[in-house]
Amino acid sequence: MWWRKEWPKPKAGGAAWQPAEARSSLFVPGFAEAVSRAAERITGSDGVIEPPARRNLAVPAGAVFPSEGPHGHRERMRDRLLDRGPDGLADYELLEMLLFFAQPKGDTKPVAKRLINRFGSYANTLAAPVPVLVEVPGIGRHSVAALKLVHAAAVRLARAEVIDGPVLNNWDRLTDYLNAVMAREKVEQFRILFLDTKNRLIADELQGRGTINHTPVYPREVAKRALELNATAIILVHNHPSGDPCPSRQDIEVTREVKYATATLGVMLHDHIIVGNGRCLSFRDEGLL
Repeated sequence: MWWRKEWPKPKAGGAAWQPAEARSSLFVPGFAEAVSRAAERITGSDGVIEPPARRNLAVPAGAVFPSEGPHGHRERMRDRLLDRGPDGLADYELLEMLLFFAQPKGDTKPVAKRLINRFGSYANTLAAPVPVLVEVPGIGRHSVAALKLVHAAAVRLARAEVIDGPVLNNWDRLTDYLNAVMAREKVEQFRILFLDTKNRLIADELQGRGTINHTPVYPREVAKRALELNATAIILVHNHPSGDPCPSRQDIEVTREVKYATATLGVMLHDHIIVGNGRCLSFRDEGLL
C-alpha cells in the first residue's frame, strides 16, 4: 500500500508501507487528464481505437516489427508474390491480394477464405455470377469488379493464344480457352467458332443460353451466320454444367443436322466440342463426326 505524508501514519510496519513519492509519478496531479487527452487522440469519432496506420504514428528505428498494422502484412504478401511467384501462394492468398485493390484498408484474409469456402477454388470464385458474389458478406461492388476484371483478363489472354495461329494446330490452347470461358457456367450455352480458309479464328459467338441441360440450336441460323462472316469452316461448342462431357442423343442428332445444313453451302463442320468441368470431348476424336 501507499500513503502520503499528510495522511495519518498507518498502524503497520515493514517494507510494504512506503511514501507515495517513492512510487512512480502515477499519482501526480493531472495524470487522469493526460490519459483522457491521449485517449481522445488515438480514438476515432466512433470511439474505436484506430490502428497505427490511421494514427500516423512513427515507428522507432530498429523496431522488430517495422509495421504493426495490416499494411505491413500486405507488403510482405507482395514480396512473397514477387520473390516466389504465384505458385508460392495458396488460392485464398491470391484472392486476399486481389482484394487489396478493392479494399485499401482492413484485413481481406477472412473475406478471401469465405469466398473459397463458398465457391471451392480461386478459379470458381472468378467465374462466379455477379448476383451470387454480392451475397458473400464483405464483398461489395468494388470487390466484384476487381474479381471480374481479372477473370476477363484471363479469358482474353487465352483467346489471344488461339487467334495467333490456326485453331486446329493449337488444340491445347483452344481447350484452355474454352475451359476458361465455359467450364464453370451454371447453365448450358452454345457457341460457334467461325474459321477462315487457313482455319484461323474469325469470330467466337455465343448463339444461345438454355437451361442446366438444354440449349436450342437452329441449323439454318448457324449456316446463315457462317455465310455472313465469309467463314469456310466452323467448330460447334457447348458446355455441360453437370461436368460430364459425354454427349447426349440430342447432341449427336443436332450435330448431324448442322453438318448437313452447312455442307450444302460449302461450309465444313470441323468438330463439335463439349466442355465439362475441366474436360473437353471432341466428336471427331470419338468418331461421332
